Amino acid sequence: MAGKLMHAVRYDSYGGGSAGLKHVEVPVPAPGNGEVLIKTEAASINPIDWKIQKGVARPVFPKKFPYVPVSDVAGEVVEVGAGVEKLKAGDKVVTYLGGSGGGLAEYAVTKESITVQRPPEVSAADAACLVIAGCTALHALTVTGGLKLEKTEPLTNVLVTAGADEVLDYKTPEGAALKSPSGQKYDLVIHCTTGIPWSTFKPNLTQCGKVIDITPSGGTFWNYAVNKLTFSKKQLVPLIIVPKAEEIERLVNLVKEGKLKTVIDSRYPLSRAEEGWAKSIEGHATGKVVVESEA
Repeated sequence: MAGKLMHAVRYDSYGGGSAGLKHVEVPVPAPGNGEVLIKTEAASINPIDWKIQKGVARPVFPKKFPYVPVSDVAGEVVEVGAGVEKLKAGDKVVTYLGGSGGGLAEYAVTKESITVQRPPEVSAADAACLVIAGCTALHALTVTGGLKLEKTEPLTNVLVTAGADEVLDYKTPEGAALKSPSGQKYDLVIHCTTGIPWSTFKPNLTQCGKVIDITPSGGTFWNYAVNKLTFSKKQLVPLIIVPKAEEIERLVNLVKEGKLKTVIDSRYPLSRAEEGWAKSIEGHATGKVVVESEA
């Protein structure tokens, strides 16, 4: 596809929010060794995408501008590079683009090693929602949390700070203190939000309870170190993951089998990607925000 142009959405500097996104025409990228070119059908926005724009990761992972954001993409392989063995043109796939981004565009290049074939039962939008969010949840529960999805172990009390079977009203004293309505202590907490200190979690944990913070701050790492040094049985664990192909494939199969369902808050065409970006930044989306190709 040498010489062909595509529609992309990018930003040219840190900051700016949704207003900083620009619609441009740029050359379609060419796949290199071990890479494939994907025609994007759907991309899902994660909070880390706009946090990168804000400069949160700038000291560790500085970006080169202009930059096309978003890493979670589903689409169709249209071209393969040298050394590609398993994928071919026409394959429906889902992939992780990594720190190089490129998801808010009509085409994207990705590595074959992190690309998973997508069966007809799994839509592009559903598949794109599985990558960072799905792999983080899977890793938090089954690896760091030590749970088995097969339900072969005794019941574990799990608190998810973005929603759960028991609803806590943060406007009440009991809710702000994270006290369970049933009076139970938590074996495992999947901490998905911000602004709740370790001192609030600690009294609500069982003797060996664990809080897994998927949006860790400096305070998380500090408390993690202190707990380790003092041999505390109660743990606060910062979690930062890089999606793996085998994890994405497992999630895709769970969706195919009807055992897992993605929750999509809203969908936007690429021509209105900035609206989806703003929706995610607002923090009130009740599910994933998806940007879809219009071609």
